[in-house]
Amino acid sequence: MTPTVRARLGTVLAAAVPVVFVAVLFGYPVAAIVGRGLAPEGTLDPEPLRRVFTDPALRGVVWFTVWQAALSTLCTLVLALPGAYVLARLRFPGRSLVRALVTVPFVLPTVLVANAFLALGVSRSLGAILLAHVFFNYAVVVRVVGTRWRNLDPHEAEAARMLGASRWRVAREVTAPALRPAVVAAATITFLFCFTSFGVVLFLGGPTRTTLETEIHRQTTRFLDLPLAAALSVVQLAAVLALLWLVGRSERRAATPARLRAAREIEHAPRTPGAWVLLTANLLVMTALLLVPMAVLVVRSLTPPSGFGLDAYRALGDLRRGSTLFVPPLEAVGTSVRYALAAATIAVVVGGLAAWAGARSRSRWLDGVLAVPLGVSAVTLGFGFLIALDEGPLDLRGSAALVPLAQALVALPFVVLLVGPVLRSIDPRLREAAAMLGASPGAVRRRIDLPIAARALFAAGAFAVAISLGEFGATTFVARPDAPTLPVVIARLLGQPGEAAFHAAMAASGILMVLVVVAVVVGDRARVGRFGDF
Repeated sequence: MTPTVRARLGTVLAAAVPVVFVAVLFGYPVAAIVGRGLAPEGTLDPEPLRRVFTDPALRGVVWFTVWQAALSTLCTLVLALPGAYVLARLRFPGRSLVRALVTVPFVLPTVLVANAFLALGVSRSLGAILLAHVFFNYAVVVRVVGTRWRNLDPHEAEAARMLGASRWRVAREVTAPALRPAVVAAATITFLFCFTSFGVVLFLGGPTRTTLETEIHRQTTRFLDLPLAAALSVVQLAAVLALLWLVGRSERRAATPARLRAAREIEHAPRTPGAWVLLTANLLVMTALLLVPMAVLVVRSLTPPSGFGLDAYRALGDLRRGSTLFVPPLEAVGTSVRYALAAATIAVVVGGLAAWAGARSRSRWLDGVLAVPLGVSAVTLGFGFLIALDEGPLDLRGSAALVPLAQALVALPFVVLLVGPVLRSIDPRLREAAAMLGASPGAVRRRIDLPIAARALFAAGAFAVAISLGEFGATTFVARPDAPTLPVVIARLLGQPGEAAFHAAMAASGILMVLVVVAVVVGDRARVGRFGDF
Protein backbone atom coordinates (compact mmCIF):
# COMPACT_ATOMS: atom_id res chain seq x y z
CA MET A 1 0.00 0.00 0.00
CA THR A 2 1.53 3.32 -1.09
CA PRO A 3 1.79 6.26 1.39
CA THR A 4 -0.81 8.20 -0.63
CA VAL A 5 -3.34 5.37 -0.50
CA ARG A 6 -2.62 4.84 3.19
CA ALA A 7 -3.19 8.55 3.90
CA ARG A 8 -6.48 8.56 2.00
CA LEU A 9 -7.66 5.44 3.81
CA GLY A 10 -6.79 7.05 7.15
CA THR A 11 -8.80 10.14 6.23
CA VAL A 12 -11.81 8.02 5.23
CA LEU A 13 -11.67 6.04 8.47
CA ALA A 14 -11.34 9.23 10.54
CA ALA A 15 -14.40 10.70 8.80
CA ALA A 16 -16.37 7.48 9.23
CA VAL A 17 -16.27 7.64 13.03
CA PRO A 18 -18.22 10.95 13.42
CA VAL A 19 -20.57 10.04 10.56
CA VAL A 20 -21.52 6.75 12.22
CA PHE A 21 -21.79 8.47 15.61
CA VAL A 22 -24.26 11.06 14.28
CA ALA A 23 -26.16 8.48 12.22
CA VAL A 24 -26.73 6.21 15.24
CA LEU A 25 -27.43 8.85 17.90
CA PHE A 26 -29.25 11.38 15.74
CA GLY A 27 -30.34 10.06 12.35
CA TYR A 28 -31.88 6.82 13.63
CA PRO A 29 -33.85 8.30 16.59
CA VAL A 30 -35.17 11.26 14.59
CA ALA A 31 -36.18 9.02 11.69
CA ALA A 32 -37.97 6.75 14.17
CA ILE A 33 -40.02 9.51 15.79
CA VAL A 34 -40.84 11.22 12.48
CA GLY A 35 -41.80 7.89 10.94
CA ARG A 36 -44.01 7.12 13.94
CA GLY A 37 -45.78 10.45 13.46
CA LEU A 38 -46.16 10.60 9.67
CA ALA A 39 -46.61 6.88 8.97
CA PRO A 40 -48.23 5.36 12.07
CA GLU A 41 -49.71 2.48 10.07
CA GLY A 42 -46.69 2.01 7.82
CA THR A 43 -48.10 4.25 5.05
CA LEU A 44 -47.04 7.87 4.66
CA ASP A 45 -49.82 10.35 5.40
CA PRO A 46 -49.03 13.74 3.73
CA GLU A 47 -51.96 15.54 5.35
CA PRO A 48 -49.99 16.92 8.37
CA LEU A 49 -47.33 18.35 6.04
CA ARG A 50 -50.03 19.91 3.88
CA ARG A 51 -51.52 21.57 6.97
CA VAL A 52 -48.20 23.24 7.81
CA PHE A 53 -48.18 25.06 4.45
CA THR A 54 -51.90 25.75 4.07
CA ASP A 55 -52.87 26.79 7.61
CA PRO A 56 -52.23 30.57 7.92
CA ALA A 57 -51.48 30.28 11.64
CA LEU A 58 -48.84 27.59 11.08
CA ARG A 59 -47.32 29.54 8.17
CA GLY A 60 -47.07 32.51 10.53
CA VAL A 61 -45.24 30.34 13.07
CA VAL A 62 -42.70 29.28 10.43
CA TRP A 63 -42.16 32.86 9.24
CA PHE A 64 -41.76 34.25 12.78
CA THR A 65 -39.28 31.47 13.61
CA VAL A 66 -37.09 32.41 10.63
CA TRP A 67 -37.01 36.18 10.94
CA GLN A 68 -36.63 36.36 14.72
CA ALA A 69 -33.68 33.93 14.44
CA ALA A 70 -32.09 36.05 11.70
CA LEU A 71 -32.55 39.27 13.67
CA SER A 72 -31.25 37.65 16.87
CA THR A 73 -28.16 36.42 15.00
CA LEU A 74 -27.45 39.88 13.60
CA CYS A 75 -27.77 41.50 17.04
CA THR A 76 -25.47 38.87 18.56
CA LEU A 77 -22.77 39.43 15.92
CA VAL A 78 -22.89 43.22 16.27
CA LEU A 79 -22.45 43.07 20.05
CA ALA A 80 -20.15 40.05 20.35
CA LEU A 81 -17.57 40.53 17.57
CA PRO A 82 -15.84 43.46 19.34
CA GLY A 83 -15.84 41.39 22.53
CA ALA A 84 -14.27 38.48 20.64
CA TYR A 85 -11.42 40.77 19.55
CA VAL A 86 -10.87 42.17 23.04
CA LEU A 87 -10.73 38.74 24.70
CA ALA A 88 -8.59 37.29 21.90
CA ARG A 89 -6.00 40.01 21.35
CA LEU A 90 -5.81 42.31 24.38
CA ARG A 91 -4.03 41.13 27.51
CA PHE A 92 -5.39 42.58 30.76
CA PRO A 93 -5.71 41.46 34.40
CA GLY A 94 -8.55 39.01 34.93
CA ARG A 95 -8.97 38.17 31.24
CA SER A 96 -9.26 34.41 31.87
CA LEU A 97 -11.97 35.01 34.47
CA VAL A 98 -13.88 37.33 32.12
CA ARG A 99 -13.67 34.75 29.32
CA ALA A 100 -15.01 32.11 31.69
CA LEU A 101 -17.85 34.34 32.96
CA VAL A 102 -18.85 35.13 29.37
CA THR A 103 -19.30 31.39 28.81
CA VAL A 104 -21.63 30.89 31.80
CA PRO A 105 -24.82 32.32 30.20
CA PHE A 106 -24.64 29.72 27.43
CA VAL A 107 -25.35 26.89 29.88
CA LEU A 108 -27.89 28.48 32.25
CA PRO A 109 -31.47 27.14 32.33
CA THR A 110 -33.70 29.45 30.31
CA VAL A 111 -36.40 29.66 32.97
CA LEU A 112 -33.94 31.16 35.45
CA VAL A 113 -32.57 33.62 32.90
CA ALA A 114 -36.10 34.65 31.96
CA ASN A 115 -36.82 35.20 35.64
CA ALA A 116 -33.71 37.37 35.95
CA PHE A 117 -34.69 39.53 32.97
CA LEU A 118 -38.24 39.95 34.28
CA ALA A 119 -36.82 40.93 37.68
CA LEU A 120 -34.76 43.63 35.92
CA GLY A 121 -37.95 45.11 34.46
CA VAL A 122 -37.74 43.61 30.97
CA SER A 123 -41.30 43.03 29.76
CA ARG A 124 -42.40 40.07 27.66
CA SER A 125 -41.86 41.21 24.07
CA LEU A 126 -39.86 40.69 20.90
CA GLY A 127 -37.15 42.88 22.43
CA ALA A 128 -36.92 40.52 25.40
CA ILE A 129 -36.49 37.55 23.04
CA LEU A 130 -33.69 39.31 21.15
CA LEU A 131 -31.97 40.37 24.38
CA ALA A 132 -32.08 36.85 25.81
CA HIS A 133 -30.80 35.32 22.57
CA VAL A 134 -27.81 37.67 22.64
CA PHE A 135 -27.27 36.78 26.30
CA PHE A 136 -27.17 33.06 25.55
CA ASN A 137 -25.20 33.14 22.27
CA TYR A 138 -22.60 35.80 23.04
CA ALA A 139 -20.24 33.01 24.13
CA VAL A 140 -20.62 31.20 20.79
CA VAL A 141 -19.23 34.17 18.86
CA VAL A 142 -16.51 34.86 21.42
CA ARG A 143 -15.36 31.24 21.44
CA VAL A 144 -15.58 30.42 17.72
CA VAL A 145 -14.40 33.75 16.27
CA GLY A 146 -12.08 34.57 19.18
CA THR A 147 -10.18 31.30 18.82
CA ARG A 148 -9.31 32.13 15.20
CA TRP A 149 -8.65 35.82 15.96
CA ARG A 150 -6.36 34.81 18.81
CA ASN A 151 -4.00 33.03 16.39
CA LEU A 152 -4.43 35.18 13.27
CA ASP A 153 -1.04 36.37 11.99
CA PRO A 154 -1.06 40.21 12.17
CA HIS A 155 1.87 40.65 9.73
CA GLU A 156 -0.35 40.85 6.64
CA ALA A 157 -2.44 43.62 8.20
CA GLU A 158 0.71 45.45 9.32
CA ALA A 159 2.17 45.16 5.83
CA ALA A 160 -1.01 46.61 4.31
CA ARG A 161 -0.88 49.52 6.76
CA MET A 162 2.75 50.22 5.85
CA LEU A 163 1.71 50.35 2.18
CA GLY A 164 -0.76 53.12 2.99
CA ALA A 165 -4.05 51.26 3.48
CA SER A 166 -6.44 52.78 6.02
CA ARG A 167 -7.57 50.82 9.08
CA TRP A 168 -11.02 50.29 7.60
CA ARG A 169 -9.58 49.04 4.32
CA VAL A 170 -7.28 46.64 6.16
CA ALA A 171 -10.21 45.40 8.22
CA ARG A 172 -12.38 44.97 5.11
CA GLU A 173 -9.82 43.44 2.72
CA VAL A 174 -7.37 41.61 5.00
CA THR A 175 -8.85 40.81 8.41
CA ALA A 176 -12.48 40.17 7.41
CA PRO A 177 -11.67 37.57 4.69
CA ALA A 178 -9.35 35.74 7.10
CA LEU A 179 -12.04 35.70 9.80
CA ARG A 180 -14.93 34.94 7.47
CA PRO A 181 -15.04 31.15 7.99
CA ALA A 182 -15.18 31.61 11.77
CA VAL A 183 -17.77 34.41 11.58
CA VAL A 184 -19.97 32.39 9.22
CA ALA A 185 -19.66 29.33 11.46
CA ALA A 186 -20.56 31.33 14.59
CA ALA A 187 -23.48 33.00 12.81
CA THR A 188 -24.76 29.63 11.58
CA ILE A 189 -24.61 28.05 15.04
CA THR A 190 -26.24 31.12 16.62
CA PHE A 191 -29.01 31.05 14.02
CA LEU A 192 -29.64 27.36 14.68
CA PHE A 193 -29.94 27.95 18.42
CA CYS A 194 -32.31 30.89 17.91
CA PHE A 195 -34.24 28.96 15.24
CA THR A 196 -34.86 26.12 17.72
CA SER A 197 -35.31 28.40 20.73
CA PHE A 198 -37.86 27.09 23.20
CA GLY A 199 -37.56 28.43 26.74
CA VAL A 200 -36.70 31.99 25.70
CA VAL A 201 -39.76 32.29 23.46
CA LEU A 202 -42.03 30.46 25.90
CA PHE A 203 -41.13 32.58 28.95
CA LEU A 204 -40.25 35.96 27.40
CA GLY A 205 -42.23 36.08 24.17
CA GLY A 206 -45.70 36.11 25.61
CA PRO A 207 -48.71 34.09 24.44
CA THR A 208 -48.87 35.64 20.94
CA ARG A 209 -45.33 34.69 19.86
CA THR A 210 -44.73 31.07 18.87
CA THR A 211 -41.83 29.37 17.11
CA LEU A 212 -41.63 25.94 15.52
CA GLU A 213 -40.00 24.59 18.68
CA THR A 214 -42.73 25.82 21.04
CA GLU A 215 -45.42 24.67 18.60
CA ILE A 216 -43.88 21.17 18.40
CA HIS A 217 -43.91 21.02 22.20
CA ARG A 218 -47.49 22.28 22.37
CA GLN A 219 -48.79 19.80 19.78
CA THR A 220 -46.91 16.93 21.44
CA THR A 221 -47.70 17.54 25.10
CA ARG A 222 -50.97 19.47 25.11
CA PHE A 223 -52.89 18.18 22.10
CA LEU A 224 -51.11 14.81 21.67
CA ASP A 225 -51.05 15.51 17.91
CA LEU A 226 -47.91 13.54 17.07
CA PRO A 227 -48.47 13.63 13.27
CA LEU A 228 -48.56 17.44 13.18
CA ALA A 229 -45.58 17.65 15.55
CA ALA A 230 -43.67 15.28 13.25
CA ALA A 231 -44.59 17.39 10.23
CA LEU A 232 -43.33 20.52 11.97
CA SER A 233 -40.11 18.67 12.84
CA VAL A 234 -39.66 17.72 9.17
CA VAL A 235 -40.09 21.36 8.13
CA GLN A 236 -37.63 22.42 10.82
CA LEU A 237 -35.07 19.84 9.71
CA ALA A 238 -35.51 20.73 6.03
CA ALA A 239 -34.89 24.41 6.79
CA VAL A 240 -31.74 23.53 8.75
CA LEU A 241 -30.40 21.31 5.97
CA ALA A 242 -31.08 24.03 3.39
CA LEU A 243 -29.24 26.60 5.51
CA LEU A 244 -26.22 24.36 6.05
CA TRP A 245 -26.08 23.53 2.33
CA LEU A 246 -26.15 27.22 1.36
CA VAL A 247 -23.50 28.09 3.94
CA GLY A 248 -21.26 25.21 2.85
CA ARG A 249 -21.60 26.17 -0.80
CA SER A 250 -20.76 29.83 -0.18
CA GLU A 251 -17.78 28.91 1.97
CA ARG A 252 -16.37 26.58 -0.68
CA ARG A 253 -16.48 29.43 -3.18
CA ALA A 254 -15.09 32.08 -0.85
CA ALA A 255 -12.67 30.10 1.32
CA THR A 256 -9.64 32.24 2.23
CA PRO A 257 -6.54 30.56 3.67
CA ALA A 258 -5.08 32.30 6.69
CA ARG A 259 -1.74 32.06 8.41
CA LEU A 260 -1.91 31.47 12.15
CA ARG A 261 0.70 32.06 14.83
CA ALA A 262 1.09 31.20 18.49
CA ALA A 263 -1.30 33.29 20.59
CA ARG A 264 1.41 34.33 23.05
CA GLU A 265 3.25 36.03 20.17
CA ILE A 266 0.19 38.10 19.22
CA GLU A 267 -1.53 39.03 22.48
CA HIS A 268 -0.56 42.41 23.87
CA ALA A 269 -1.63 44.92 26.47
CA PRO A 270 -3.66 47.94 25.26
CA ARG A 271 -1.12 50.39 23.78
CA THR A 272 -3.19 53.35 22.66
CA PRO A 273 -6.04 55.42 24.10
CA GLY A 274 -8.30 53.91 21.43
CA ALA A 275 -7.44 50.37 22.59
CA TRP A 276 -8.23 51.34 26.20
CA VAL A 277 -11.56 52.85 25.12
CA LEU A 278 -12.39 49.68 23.16
CA LEU A 279 -11.50 47.48 26.14
CA THR A 280 -13.49 49.60 28.59
CA ALA A 281 -16.55 49.86 26.34
CA ASN A 282 -16.68 46.10 25.76
CA LEU A 283 -16.23 45.30 29.45
CA LEU A 284 -19.17 47.63 30.18
CA VAL A 285 -21.29 45.86 27.53
CA MET A 286 -20.40 42.46 28.98
CA THR A 287 -21.24 43.67 32.46
CA ALA A 288 -24.61 45.13 31.51
CA LEU A 289 -25.65 42.38 29.13
CA LEU A 290 -24.21 39.27 30.76
CA LEU A 291 -23.02 39.83 34.31
CA VAL A 292 -25.95 41.84 35.68
CA PRO A 293 -28.58 39.11 34.94
CA MET A 294 -26.23 36.50 36.44
CA ALA A 295 -25.70 38.72 39.47
CA VAL A 296 -29.48 38.82 39.95
CA LEU A 297 -29.55 35.03 40.16
CA VAL A 298 -26.66 34.96 42.64
CA VAL A 299 -28.26 37.65 44.83
CA ARG A 300 -31.55 35.77 44.86
CA SER A 301 -29.76 32.60 45.93
CA LEU A 302 -28.31 34.53 48.87
CA THR A 303 -31.55 36.28 49.91
CA PRO A 304 -34.15 33.63 50.79
CA PRO A 305 -37.11 34.57 53.02
CA SER A 306 -34.98 33.81 56.09
CA GLY A 307 -32.59 36.65 55.24
CA PHE A 308 -29.21 37.16 53.61
CA GLY A 309 -26.97 34.11 53.87
CA LEU A 310 -26.40 30.56 52.66
CA ASP A 311 -29.71 29.10 53.82
CA ALA A 312 -30.82 28.39 50.23
CA TYR A 313 -27.65 26.36 49.66
CA ARG A 314 -28.18 24.43 52.89
CA ALA A 315 -31.79 23.80 51.88
CA LEU A 316 -30.56 21.82 48.87
CA GLY A 317 -29.81 18.99 51.26
CA ASP A 318 -33.15 19.16 53.10
CA LEU A 319 -35.91 20.00 50.62
CA ARG A 320 -38.20 17.00 50.00
CA ARG A 321 -35.70 14.61 51.57
CA GLY A 322 -38.45 12.02 51.91
CA SER A 323 -39.46 12.26 48.25
CA THR A 324 -38.74 9.34 45.94
CA LEU A 325 -37.02 11.81 43.59
CA PHE A 326 -34.74 13.28 46.27
CA VAL A 327 -31.04 13.09 45.43
CA PRO A 328 -28.40 14.66 47.70
CA PRO A 329 -27.07 17.83 45.99
CA LEU A 330 -23.43 16.77 46.20
CA GLU A 331 -24.36 13.53 44.46
CA ALA A 332 -26.08 15.48 41.67
CA VAL A 333 -22.99 17.68 41.32
CA GLY A 334 -20.78 14.62 41.12
CA THR A 335 -23.09 13.04 38.52
CA SER A 336 -23.02 16.21 36.41
CA VAL A 337 -19.22 16.41 36.53
CA ARG A 338 -18.78 12.72 35.63
CA TYR A 339 -21.20 12.96 32.73
CA ALA A 340 -19.60 16.20 31.53
CA LEU A 341 -16.07 14.78 31.60
CA ALA A 342 -17.19 11.66 29.74
CA ALA A 343 -19.14 13.70 27.18
CA ALA A 344 -16.21 16.08 26.64
CA THR A 345 -13.84 13.15 26.12
CA ILE A 346 -16.16 11.62 23.53
CA ALA A 347 -16.69 14.99 21.83
CA VAL A 348 -12.97 15.79 21.66
CA VAL A 349 -12.04 12.36 20.29
CA VAL A 350 -14.85 12.15 17.73
CA GLY A 351 -14.76 15.86 16.91
CA GLY A 352 -10.97 15.82 16.68
CA LEU A 353 -11.15 13.03 14.13
CA ALA A 354 -13.76 14.98 12.16
CA ALA A 355 -11.63 18.15 12.24
CA TRP A 356 -8.54 16.24 11.15
CA ALA A 357 -10.39 14.48 8.32
CA GLY A 358 -11.87 17.78 7.15
CA ALA A 359 -8.47 19.48 7.21
CA ARG A 360 -6.83 16.65 5.28
CA SER A 361 -9.57 16.43 2.64
CA ARG A 362 -10.03 20.24 2.42
CA SER A 363 -13.77 19.62 2.62
CA ARG A 364 -16.35 21.07 5.01
CA TRP A 365 -19.23 18.69 4.49
CA LEU A 366 -18.48 17.04 7.84
CA ASP A 367 -18.97 20.38 9.62
CA GLY A 368 -22.49 20.54 8.22
CA VAL A 369 -23.30 16.94 9.12
CA LEU A 370 -22.27 17.49 12.75
CA ALA A 371 -24.18 20.78 13.00
CA VAL A 372 -27.53 19.29 11.94
CA PRO A 373 -28.48 18.03 15.46
CA LEU A 374 -28.32 21.61 16.76
CA GLY A 375 -31.22 22.55 14.49
CA VAL A 376 -33.63 19.83 15.57
CA SER A 377 -36.13 20.04 18.39
CA ALA A 378 -34.89 18.63 21.70
CA VAL A 379 -38.41 17.25 22.15
CA THR A 380 -38.12 15.35 18.86
CA LEU A 381 -34.66 14.05 19.68
CA GLY A 382 -35.59 13.09 23.25
CA PHE A 383 -38.69 11.16 22.19
CA GLY A 384 -36.61 9.59 19.43
CA PHE A 385 -34.15 8.28 22.02
CA LEU A 386 -36.97 6.71 24.00
CA ILE A 387 -38.58 5.09 20.95
CA ALA A 388 -35.56 3.98 18.93
CA LEU A 389 -32.94 3.04 21.52
CA ASP A 390 -34.97 0.52 23.52
CA GLU A 391 -34.08 -2.76 21.82
CA GLY A 392 -30.99 -4.58 20.59
CA PRO A 393 -28.46 -4.01 19.26
CA LEU A 394 -28.93 -0.38 20.39
CA ASP A 395 -30.65 -0.92 23.72
CA LEU A 396 -29.33 2.19 25.48
CA ARG A 397 -32.50 3.65 26.99
CA GLY A 398 -31.78 2.33 30.47
CA SER A 399 -28.02 2.84 30.27
CA ALA A 400 -26.22 5.67 32.02
CA ALA A 401 -23.94 5.88 28.96
CA LEU A 402 -26.75 7.45 26.94
CA VAL A 403 -26.51 10.73 28.88
CA PRO A 404 -22.87 11.58 28.00
CA LEU A 405 -23.45 10.29 24.47
CA ALA A 406 -26.40 12.66 24.03
CA GLN A 407 -24.44 15.55 25.54
CA ALA A 408 -21.44 14.80 23.31
CA LEU A 409 -23.75 15.01 20.28
CA VAL A 410 -24.51 18.64 21.21
CA ALA A 411 -20.85 19.52 21.91
CA LEU A 412 -19.41 17.92 18.75
CA PRO A 413 -19.93 20.87 16.35
CA PHE A 414 -18.09 23.23 18.69
CA VAL A 415 -15.08 20.95 18.91
CA VAL A 416 -14.87 20.86 15.11
CA LEU A 417 -15.32 24.64 14.82
CA LEU A 418 -12.56 25.32 17.36
CA VAL A 419 -10.03 22.72 16.20
CA GLY A 420 -10.66 22.57 12.45
CA PRO A 421 -9.37 26.06 11.51
CA VAL A 422 -6.12 25.46 13.41
CA LEU A 423 -5.48 22.16 11.61
CA ARG A 424 -6.31 23.72 8.23
CA SER A 425 -3.80 26.52 8.86
CA ILE A 426 -0.81 24.19 9.27
CA ASP A 427 1.63 24.75 6.42
CA PRO A 428 1.74 21.47 4.42
CA ARG A 429 5.45 22.04 3.88
CA LEU A 430 6.01 21.21 7.54
CA ARG A 431 4.46 17.78 7.06
CA GLU A 432 6.34 17.27 3.78
CA ALA A 433 9.67 18.18 5.38
CA ALA A 434 9.04 15.78 8.26
CA ALA A 435 8.12 13.00 5.83
CA MET A 436 11.27 13.63 3.78
CA LEU A 437 13.30 13.26 6.97
CA GLY A 438 11.80 9.80 7.47
CA ALA A 439 8.90 10.50 9.83
CA SER A 440 5.95 8.14 9.50
CA PRO A 441 2.40 9.57 9.08
CA GLY A 442 1.74 8.79 12.75
CA ALA A 443 4.93 10.58 13.81
CA VAL A 444 3.96 13.61 11.71
CA ARG A 445 0.60 13.78 13.48
CA ARG A 446 2.23 13.45 16.92
CA ARG A 447 5.11 15.88 16.33
CA ILE A 448 3.44 18.54 14.14
CA ASP A 449 -0.36 18.39 14.12
CA LEU A 450 -0.96 17.58 17.79
CA PRO A 451 1.38 20.20 19.35
CA ILE A 452 -0.11 22.94 17.16
CA ALA A 453 -3.72 21.88 17.73
CA ALA A 454 -3.33 21.04 21.43
CA ARG A 455 -4.40 24.44 22.73
CA ALA A 456 -7.51 24.40 20.56
CA LEU A 457 -8.25 20.87 21.79
CA PHE A 458 -7.94 21.97 25.43
CA ALA A 459 -10.23 24.95 24.79
CA ALA A 460 -12.70 22.76 22.91
CA GLY A 461 -12.67 20.22 25.73
CA ALA A 462 -13.37 22.92 28.31
CA PHE A 463 -16.23 24.32 26.24
CA ALA A 464 -17.60 20.79 25.77
CA VAL A 465 -17.55 20.31 29.56
CA ALA A 466 -19.43 23.60 30.00
CA ILE A 467 -22.02 22.62 27.37
CA SER A 468 -22.52 19.21 28.95
CA LEU A 469 -22.89 20.66 32.45
CA GLY A 470 -25.77 22.86 31.26
CA GLU A 471 -27.42 20.57 28.70
CA PHE A 472 -31.06 19.98 29.60
CA GLY A 473 -33.19 19.31 26.49
CA ALA A 474 -32.05 15.79 25.65
CA THR A 475 -30.75 14.96 29.13
CA THR A 476 -34.16 15.35 30.75
CA PHE A 477 -35.48 12.51 28.56
CA VAL A 478 -32.63 10.03 29.10
CA ALA A 479 -31.27 10.73 32.61
CA ARG A 480 -32.34 8.14 35.18
CA PRO A 481 -34.56 9.52 37.99
CA ASP A 482 -32.01 8.42 40.59
CA ALA A 483 -29.07 10.03 38.74
CA PRO A 484 -30.16 13.55 37.69
CA THR A 485 -27.80 16.27 36.50
CA LEU A 486 -27.83 19.77 38.01
CA PRO A 487 -30.12 21.25 35.30
CA VAL A 488 -32.60 18.43 35.95
CA VAL A 489 -32.44 19.12 39.70
CA ILE A 490 -33.05 22.82 39.00
CA ALA A 491 -36.09 21.98 36.87
CA ARG A 492 -37.45 19.73 39.65
CA LEU A 493 -37.01 22.49 42.22
CA LEU A 494 -38.73 25.05 39.98
CA GLY A 495 -41.64 22.63 39.62
CA GLN A 496 -42.22 22.61 43.39
CA PRO A 497 -44.38 25.18 45.13
CA GLY A 498 -43.07 27.71 47.61
CA GLU A 499 -40.29 30.30 47.83
CA ALA A 500 -37.91 27.87 49.52
CA ALA A 501 -37.81 25.63 46.45
CA PHE A 502 -37.39 28.65 44.16
CA HIS A 503 -34.38 29.99 46.09
CA ALA A 504 -32.92 26.49 46.28
CA ALA A 505 -33.11 26.40 42.46
CA MET A 506 -31.21 29.69 42.45
CA ALA A 507 -28.59 28.13 44.72
CA ALA A 508 -28.23 25.12 42.42
CA SER A 509 -27.75 27.56 39.54
CA GLY A 510 -25.01 29.28 41.51
CA ILE A 511 -23.22 25.95 41.86
CA LEU A 512 -23.63 25.37 38.11
CA MET A 513 -22.06 28.77 37.39
CA VAL A 514 -19.04 27.98 39.56
CA LEU A 515 -18.52 24.62 37.83
CA VAL A 516 -18.62 26.26 34.38
CA VAL A 517 -16.16 29.00 35.38
CA VAL A 518 -13.72 26.44 36.80
CA ALA A 519 -13.98 24.27 33.65
CA VAL A 520 -13.31 27.17 31.27
CA VAL A 521 -10.47 28.69 33.30
CA VAL A 522 -8.75 25.30 33.60
CA GLY A 523 -9.20 24.67 29.88
CA ASP A 524 -7.77 28.06 28.92
CA ARG A 525 -4.70 27.53 31.09
CA ALA A 526 -4.18 23.84 30.34
CA ARG A 527 -0.69 22.76 29.28
CA VAL A 528 0.91 19.32 29.03
CA GLY A 529 4.61 19.77 28.45
CA ARG A 530 5.01 21.53 25.10
CA PHE A 531 1.39 20.84 24.16
CA GLY A 532 -0.80 23.92 24.48
CA ASP A 533 1.68 26.72 23.81
CA PHE A 534 0.43 27.53 20.32
